[in-house]
Amino acid sequence: MSLLSPALDVPPEPPSKRQKTLGASSSVSNNALESGSSSPEITDLAEQLDSQERDKYIKGKKLGSGQYADVYSAHLVSDPSKLVAIKKIKVGPEVKEFGISYDSLREIKFLQELDHPNIIKLYSVFSTKNQNLNLVLEQLPQGDLLKLIQDTQNISYTPADIKSWMLMLSRAIWFCHANFVLHRDIKPNNLLIAANGEIKLADFGLARSFADPYQPMTYNTITIWYRPPELFYQTQYYSGAVDIWSVGCVFAELIAREVLFRAWPESEINMVKIICEKVGTPSEDNWPGVSKLKGYVTPTEITPLRSRDYWLGAFRAIGDVGVDLLMKMLTLDPRRRLTAEDVLRHSFWTADPRPSRLEDLPRKGGGLEAMGEDLKRRGGEVTVSSNGRGDKVARKLDFESMKK
Repeated sequence: MSLLSPALDVPPEPPSKRQKTLGASSSVSNNALESGSSSPEITDLAEQLDSQERDKYIKGKKLGSGQYADVYSAHLVSDPSKLVAIKKIKVGPEVKEFGISYDSLREIKFLQELDHPNIIKLYSVFSTKNQNLNLVLEQLPQGDLLKLIQDTQNISYTPADIKSWMLMLSRAIWFCHANFVLHRDIKPNNLLIAANGEIKLADFGLARSFADPYQPMTYNTITIWYRPPELFYQTQYYSGAVDIWSVGCVFAELIAREVLFRAWPESEINMVKIICEKVGTPSEDNWPGVSKLKGYVTPTEITPLRSRDYWLGAFRAIGDVGVDLLMKMLTLDPRRRLTAEDVLRHSFWTADPRPSRLEDLPRKGGGLEAMGEDLKRRGGEVTVSSNGRGDKVARKLDFESMKK
């Protein structure tokens, strides 16, 4: 039985990038830009096709509003039962000088290329007369996983539920990596819940393609609570292992209903300290070459690698096999961390209890308003936690090009 296939019993086909058809205006406009053409005929045709795409939808209730974007519920004119969400990205001052933001370009690019049951779908793109860009996305009315985790008073869930959510997330990450895409912002409020209970990975504003060999990559990325140690140590070359660390953080958060690595006061040095305390201090013994990384620093007090008994004491609810998976996701040395395919081939998924069925999963993750709040944010932007604090992720990304 294959665990890579959504059906769980069909061997996966070799993954491939599949372009989805977007609003015709996008392709026409792009062609005109590439050719340098300013022909009135081309411009008129682009505007006409853009208008046709825009007129397919009727906007309804505003679900969220922010500095970066507004989010609306909408439906098809031809079929009012077909509900979507329209994310209207606002024109900012940078647009006049640089055009559309890199975050928006990333989101459109990768959602065009990735078509998977556990990744939010991008149906179309169109613009308005004031040049606001509108993304037509699938509507996910049950909110997000963060709201569900935080609602300890009203929502309880089981190890089988956790296993089901984690399996869907792991499939989404496997598909991204199989198509050479790093997400780089995996966290509970980027995991939206569909009407049928499926988890959908959203917010590709920090995503990037795998790098060419020896091409430097930015290390100042990924929300700080879910950021792996190699990025704190300013590595310039990394792989899908950075996403696997984030997935492990989400796994631990689902079990404990508390952020695993939450430093206070929040700073990169305090984050390194708490990782050392909870996992172990990185050293040449457990991570060969780590001391050569530019940002390498450790607390004065050295903590040995935490034992299996230590992890079992904190996460016994998922059993021995689940703890084994968690430990291997949170391995300090990224070269020894599990790959996305290794995660799906782990015995955790076939051990008892089996993953909950979709219809049995809790779904009250804040509703449509929570979805609107999540989608209105710029890619990588932080939310405010239940105690009123943001996680203060560094947004000082050096975007010299889309390749970083």
